[in-house]
Amino acid sequence: MDRLTLERNQVWLYLGGICAGLLLGSLAPELGGTLEYLLWPALIALLYATFVQMPLLHVREAFRDHRFVGAVLLGNFLLVPLLVWALLQWLPPDPALRLGVLLVLLVPCTDWFITFSQLGGGNVPRAIAVTPINLLLQLALLPLYLWLMLDQGVALELNLLDLWPALLVVLIPLALAALSERWIEARPGRDLWRERLAWWPVPLLAVVVFLIAGAQAEAVRSALSELLVVVPVFVAFLLAVPYMAMLLARLLALPRDHARTLAFSLGTRNSFVVLPFALALPAGWEVAAMVIVLQSVIELFGMVFYLWWIPRKLFK
Repeated sequence: MDRLTLERNQVWLYLGGICAGLLLGSLAPELGGTLEYLLWPALIALLYATFVQMPLLHVREAFRDHRFVGAVLLGNFLLVPLLVWALLQWLPPDPALRLGVLLVLLVPCTDWFITFSQLGGGNVPRAIAVTPINLLLQLALLPLYLWLMLDQGVALELNLLDLWPALLVVLIPLALAALSERWIEARPGRDLWRERLAWWPVPLLAVVVFLIAGAQAEAVRSALSELLVVVPVFVAFLLAVPYMAMLLARLLALPRDHARTLAFSLGTRNSFVVLPFALALPAGWEVAAMVIVLQSVIELFGMVFYLWWIPRKLFK
């Protein structure tokens, strides 16, 4: 089996991991603490294996295509936040539910967006080049978006400064990936390390969702009705953002393959990067992490639809 086949069928791995985790958590709830303990090193490994695929030391080169980068930045960091704010108004006033939606929908994807761009006839070099820009900007702007869109009482209750351990879970793999990139580029033949690690994000993410489902099985059962409320919001998001991409592509006269890549960038979200922050929230906020996992599953089915819709209907 090649890597592209693995990535094409990843949704079934994740669904299997979630179902197995929920089953284990229901049959053996005493394992919840152990599963949660194992989750953090699994997340660090996942983030490192993903970040090492990005050209982190070549951010400047991504700005050479001004029109494409401008479209990506306008879409992901202006139009999408406005859409997310509008969709938020349709949700019940549950702060944990709303926080989970904001965390996952405000951050553009930096991993499987590249795979789906390739499968959907997009421009893979452009997709790879723009990923470090998306990653760095989302980490910088996410606190501002949350401050603007969350009730101030919620922000005070959370005390976001207490989430610094989760920030380390993201920054440590990011720093290690940058050092690895420098090491790989220092001598020919070392790129084999990156190629081998490219196999790992899919199985590692399957492990992560298995551990989350197992650790939070009881919370999932008690919050099932709340979780179903966000499904229409995530579906509406997936249906709306390709039209944003179409508008930007026409305004900036993007080539067809660039426009397809833009649509996949706006449609995919960076769920596993914000997972550490959701998991680090205090007791009573477990729904936020479950919302993020649910969005990932819905998004993957949405990407299957995108692979037909975007190249055959929107950007023919």
